[in-house]
Amino acid sequence: MPELTEAVQLTDPLGPQTLEPVPNPGCEICQVLGRQREAARAVGDGSVVSDCNVEIRQHPHPRKAARR
Repeated sequence: MPELTEAVQLTDPLGPQTLEPVPNPGCEICQVLGRQREAARAVGDGSVVSDCNVEIRQHPHPRKAARR
């Protein structure tokens, strides 16, 4: 039988030190996701809060060109 060792402690790359994504003010999709996130938070549904954060974070927006 193999010898037991201590549990491995994994870190969460998006742990509590990471701020939530901010919905883009000019994007209706981001605004809807932000409202859904707040409604989910109000009823304690952390799963939907997390899902909304992922969607906001991954929702594409054109990047502004860098100024020279």
